[in-house]
Amino acid sequence: MATTADLKNGMCIEYNGKTYVVVEFQHVKPGKGPAFVRTKLKNLENGRTIDNTFTAGEKIEPVRVERRPYQFLYEDDMGCNFMHTETFEQIYIPKELIENSDLMKEGQVVEVMFHTEKEQVLSAELPPIIEMEITYTEPGVKGDTASTNALKPATVETGATIKVPLFINTGEKIRVDTRTREYYERVK
Repeated sequence: MATTADLKNGMCIEYNGKTYVVVEFQHVKPGKGPAFVRTKLKNLENGRTIDNTFTAGEKIEPVRVERRPYQFLYEDDMGCNFMHTETFEQIYIPKELIENSDLMKEGQVVEVMFHTEKEQVLSAELPPIIEMEITYTEPGVKGDTASTNALKPATVETGATIKVPLFINTGEKIRVDTRTREYYERVK
């Protein structure tokens, strides 16, 4: 058994019968009253984020998780099909468990998080930065904006739409931050 003093960002815990990952936490020691730990927890089963306050020293139940590399093969009506990169075992994962699944392209390696005791898939994470090709965007016109960081919508090769700077054109390769769905940089 662990206590709130052992909390770390990214740690998985069992809370109210569900598995959560600690997104952020803050230990607060007010001048009056007992200390407490303010947390932001993300439910790994449905993706919802909750705020929760634990009293300092409260017991928590840590969950052992394992991250395994899987390659995205294809998508069908059951979900997304993946293959383990070392054992070649194939599994399918519902799209709801994959954050920003519309940015995933065939052959891409993702990190799948498993609950080690139940052998249950908790989530799948794309690499933080991926390369994509722009399949369509409106041409940017010089002098079109008054500000320096104007953005326009662009469709990438997977069909997802992201915002890119005005100087990006159709056919160019860019890097996209999968955590924020934002343009990162142009590939040279």
